[in-house]
Amino acid sequence: MPLEAPLPDAPERAQHLNRRYRHHGAVAVLERALSDPAVGRIAMVSSFGAESVALLHLVSVIDRTLPVIFIDTEMLFPETLAYQAEVADKLGLTDIRRITADRGHLTARDPRNLLHQTDPDACCALRKTEPLAQALAPFDAWITGRKRFQGGARVALDFFETDAAGKIKVNPLAHWEPGDVQDYMIENRLPRHPLVAKGYPSIGCAPCTSPVAEGEDPRAGRWRGREKTECGIHFVDGKIVRQTTTGEAA
Repeated sequence: MPLEAPLPDAPERAQHLNRRYRHHGAVAVLERALSDPAVGRIAMVSSFGAESVALLHLVSVIDRTLPVIFIDTEMLFPETLAYQAEVADKLGLTDIRRITADRGHLTARDPRNLLHQTDPDACCALRKTEPLAQALAPFDAWITGRKRFQGGARVALDFFETDAAGKIKVNPLAHWEPGDVQDYMIENRLPRHPLVAKGYPSIGCAPCTSPVAEGEDPRAGRWRGREKTECGIHFVDGKIVRQTTTGEAA
């Protein structure tokens, strides 16, 4: 049965979990996260982006019935939507929860679908952050694909942390290096997002993502020309966790 409210003392539970599993690897951390009562009811959040398939595959090996939340902003590339369906089918994931923004909110706040041009932060809040918060409401914890090598505030990323809503965030791949991700995808013959081969190493919404030239930062194509670097999904202590180098948000 769904829990009526988040488990108490999430920061303390995260510290306890980090002490308990600090010497474990990604698979062991993920297995424990899916079974440890201190974590609670858990879901995975995935963008089905450039590197997402690695963690999705790990999840599918352990529990194909785990809820996987996929945020459809209704501004994604057609390739991302097709890739999401392909990966879910190949991995046998049985509980993909495709969520979208509330229609009334979209009509009131972005009637012409142009909000991303004038206020991309507000657009991300409307189409990503708010729908995700609602989708995560029944859960006590969620799994992300964040890694230390992605830089910024992630350089000291732990396996377990808390978000602004008091939920546990699990980062099984926290200690993976870029080569680990690529090797895992090759060894397991996992399908790659088709846009990666077209110069998109980091993939978001179509209006706000452009190809990246050789030598550019892999995330240079996200909100190009703006100071914005994050959609706002990842918060720690109520603050956006900024990402300054390569990697997907979830």
